[in-house]
Amino acid sequence: MSDLNALTIAEARDKLRAKEISSAELTDACLNAIEGSGALNAFVHNTPELAREQAAAADVRIASGDAPAMCGIPLGIKDLFCTKGVPSQAASAILDGFKPEYESTITQNLFDAGSVMLGKLNMDEFAMGSSNETSTYGDVVNPWRRGNDDAALTPGGSSGGSASAVAADLCLAATGTDTGGSIRQPAAFVGITGIKPTYGRCSRWGVVAFASSLDQAGPMTKTVRDSAIMLEAMCGHDPKDSTSADLAVPDFEAMLTGDIKGKVIGIPKEYRMDGMPGEIEQLWADGTAMLKEAGADIRDISLPHTKYALPAYYVIAPAEASSNLARYDGVRYGHRATLEQGDGITEMYEKTRAEGFGAEVQRRVMIGTYVLSAGFYDAYYNRARKVRTLIKKDFEDVFAAGVDAILTPATPSAAFGLGEMANADPVQMYLNDVFTVTVNLAGLPGIAVPAGLDKQGLPLGLQLIGRPWEEGDLLNTAYALEQAAGFVAKPTKWW
Repeated sequence: MSDLNALTIAEARDKLRAKEISSAELTDACLNAIEGSGALNAFVHNTPELAREQAAAADVRIASGDAPAMCGIPLGIKDLFCTKGVPSQAASAILDGFKPEYESTITQNLFDAGSVMLGKLNMDEFAMGSSNETSTYGDVVNPWRRGNDDAALTPGGSSGGSASAVAADLCLAATGTDTGGSIRQPAAFVGITGIKPTYGRCSRWGVVAFASSLDQAGPMTKTVRDSAIMLEAMCGHDPKDSTSADLAVPDFEAMLTGDIKGKVIGIPKEYRMDGMPGEIEQLWADGTAMLKEAGADIRDISLPHTKYALPAYYVIAPAEASSNLARYDGVRYGHRATLEQGDGITEMYEKTRAEGFGAEVQRRVMIGTYVLSAGFYDAYYNRARKVRTLIKKDFEDVFAAGVDAILTPATPSAAFGLGEMANADPVQMYLNDVFTVTVNLAGLPGIAVPAGLDKQGLPLGLQLIGRPWEEGDLLNTAYALEQAAGFVAKPTKWW
């Protein structure tokens, strides 16, 4: 079979266990697909030798009959995850040449389950971006095209490399991270599934930090079932991460019954934005009707502080980023600027950071430093923290009133062209996160599910937001939506 790379995790697992295919064959199919995918610029550090070694070990494990669901499954790993002995740059020039001597907890969990790493995936620099145009490796290209238009489209960000690679069948699934929508927005742009679990469900240890109170890793997969399988392998309490929750990890896949009869789905009126494209409104209405037909009760709800979410997010996230990125100074690892005679430590810091950080990262560090400064801490940062508490309470009130999940659009549009927003007001780019940032501010689980195509043939996604720690219930609701939507479209290969 030459199209093994097009399999889902669930299909591949079943074939591996039935001895119909081997992990070695599956891995080679993915490596061959990656070799011919240079135009997408999704993979930036390939690890074929490691992949074949891990695949051989997985085949031995499968033959012994002691193989977890993820055993032998070839994955792409976002460049934000530290992988031992493999470049881990967070797509930034300032970490050029950095090869960690340790493994992130999540990648270790996946490797312990027998997964195979094909290589590292492109992303926005330090996960700051919504279009994958801030990477030191260059732009990632979406495998989808608009009708007969050959214009290169964004795969979304910051997990654009992960999204593009999964949609183009370069890997069976990929890791992503989500600080304000960076799993869900790109998943919606390329027609795949992406789940951001509850804050604390997945360890952040060994994941390069952007905004520590918002960052959360999750899987990006071809189906909801695959997300359930992979998320279970990624989760677990980690004593190395003080924010990691010491909770049992359920069998998420076993919870996928598709039965949502009696579940209450909330439709928030505040997400009906001025200027929302008609296609997005129609998709939302269609998704609502699908869930109702599946037996769910639909309830109009209010999340009154939603309108303050973007401003609060773009104070809190840059503030935390400016603190986290202070460690990149050219002293211990990564890039160090060439100094002239007479330059001191201050000049070394300034030149290193000016050369190493891209424009978007510099912008956010400056914003963050400003809002944390003595004269503005209370006016901006403390006020944003108070707003965040109110946003969290909005969700708590709705869930306390009996709502099981909330349905919203995932993005305000389909994928846009690379370069179309790059020179515009940066705030226009930030508006791509309008439906997703509330979930991070409240620490809730959220999932994007592909639900249709726009008039130009591009994928559109819907978002479901769940109760904290109830990813299994959320995945089941998403599974019911996925079955009802019946989305099976794939991009036509041009790369």
